[in-house]
Amino acid sequence: MAAPSEPGAPAPLRIGNASGFYGDRFDALREMLTGGPLDVLTGDYLAELTMLILGRSRLKDPARGYASTFLRQLEEGLGLAHERGVRIVANAGGLNPSGLADAIRELAEKVGVPVRVAHVEGDGIPVPEGFLTANAYLGGAGIAACLEAGAEVVVTGRVTDAALVTGPAAAHFGWGPDDHDALAGAVVAGHVLECGTQATGGNYSFFRAHDIRRPGFPVAEIHADGSSVITKHDGTGGVVDLGTVTAQLLYETGGARYAGPDVTARLDTVRLTQDGPDRVRISGVRGEAPPPTLKAGLTRLGGWRNEVVFVLTGLDIEAKARLVQDQFADAFARAGRRPEEVRWELARTDKPDAGTEETASALLRLVVRDREQDPVGRALSGAAIELALGSYPGFHVTAPPGKGAPYGVFEARYVPAGDVEHVAVLPDGTRRALAPPVRTQELHDVGQPPLPEPPAPAPTRLAPLGLVAGARSGDKGGDANVGVWVRDENAWRWLAHELTVERFRALLPETAGLTVVRHVLPNLRALNFTVHGLLGEGVAAQHRFDPQAKALGEWLRARHLEIPVTLLEVPA
Repeated sequence: MAAPSEPGAPAPLRIGNASGFYGDRFDALREMLTGGPLDVLTGDYLAELTMLILGRSRLKDPARGYASTFLRQLEEGLGLAHERGVRIVANAGGLNPSGLADAIRELAEKVGVPVRVAHVEGDGIPVPEGFLTANAYLGGAGIAACLEAGAEVVVTGRVTDAALVTGPAAAHFGWGPDDHDALAGAVVAGHVLECGTQATGGNYSFFRAHDIRRPGFPVAEIHADGSSVITKHDGTGGVVDLGTVTAQLLYETGGARYAGPDVTARLDTVRLTQDGPDRVRISGVRGEAPPPTLKAGLTRLGGWRNEVVFVLTGLDIEAKARLVQDQFADAFARAGRRPEEVRWELARTDKPDAGTEETASALLRLVVRDREQDPVGRALSGAAIELALGSYPGFHVTAPPGKGAPYGVFEARYVPAGDVEHVAVLPDGTRRALAPPVRTQELHDVGQPPLPEPPAPAPTRLAPLGLVAGARSGDKGGDANVGVWVRDENAWRWLAHELTVERFRALLPETAGLTVVRHVLPNLRALNFTVHGLLGEGVAAQHRFDPQAKALGEWLRARHLEIPVTLLEVPA
């Protein structure tokens, strides 16, 4: 059960989430509004790839550039939220928050729901030549100002994901910019909520222990000191436990300092405790002044991309692959123009003496990129088609080659916070400029904490890491992160000493030539690895088989190493 509030303390603020990305479960907004009590309902619609998508949408129609799905969700949601007194805060404004705010007002008039709408803008910064979008990540101050002015719906452009929680919490509890610990606690809660059902069992390593066929969306009960309880509406699917919350805390983070425009949260101070069924308490979070700069995301069209996947069946797989590669090298030479980037990947999915044709087959994937379309379009498709009757035995492809498609690139830069506008446009149209925090602190790495005592020598057995450890991985631009955690102290003593950077590279050979940084988080019994450059120019460029590194952690868990038998005998 939740701990009772101090006499006279403000009631906890119940903040729910109904979207973790643009395209998330459409009916989640309705489910969250009708499934249980809430004060604020948030929705995260923006990601690095989404900004590129919205940028291309705005090129076709300058009046767009926002997440249109959100507007359709509000056709029913506005009335439900108004009836229940729930305020809605979402970053669905994308590149055009004022346009979305106007559209919501038109919708409210159409459906007959009186609603006060406000928006936050100013994140758009000058777009350098050759780029499509450029947006700084704002904090929660503008959201707080809108709510304090009585807004019932607030839409923003590019704010940090956690700002959707820090803004409402600061408005509710009256926190100022120097309330670093409270703000840091809200940042951590916001990070847990931001990806929706990833906090309630979605994409979870130990999924077989729970029914996660349709996990409910998460709720955070924020307290005046910034501590919180992560939970979900009663009767919804999934689970909230120490593992699901730990996994989401590690997702797309790095070291102990988690910097943002409101505050730098110290992830090495986070303490998690089970507070009852489907309730995890987050406490002890310390905060520091934010850095003097804001992260800015820039997107551009990187060029043209195409791919063909050849199916190689039966015997002589390696020889068949070499033949195709030689034939394409000759075709490119005769065309007089080789694509600027040519990548071959052979996936040995074939099995000897297989009982089905599919399991007897391997996949040879060709990916090409170029600044121009022709070298990846006609040149590639022509070469592939011409091989149909003159290549390896059993020649066929998974799909006919296309004309090629444009791909995008995301770049992160840092700009002085004072150079970026942060404007709250209140329900009455008043424009309120928000100044950046006066107190700032340059960002420095935290020294590695002492490791626990190593376990005593004991018998081991070769087994998958995933039998004792969970993992979650993701992307930040061209970098990937892999968070790995265990569930008890004995396993932590082993993991902290066993899973070094060298062992990590050995287990994941694709990372061998890259810079890998290990961060130790003892309170979470976790290690967080950042792999620099694994994803090339980012998700939109589709640099590798898994362009967002979503399954990198699961690959790591599937790798075998010598594990103490005593750990393998612990019930899951």
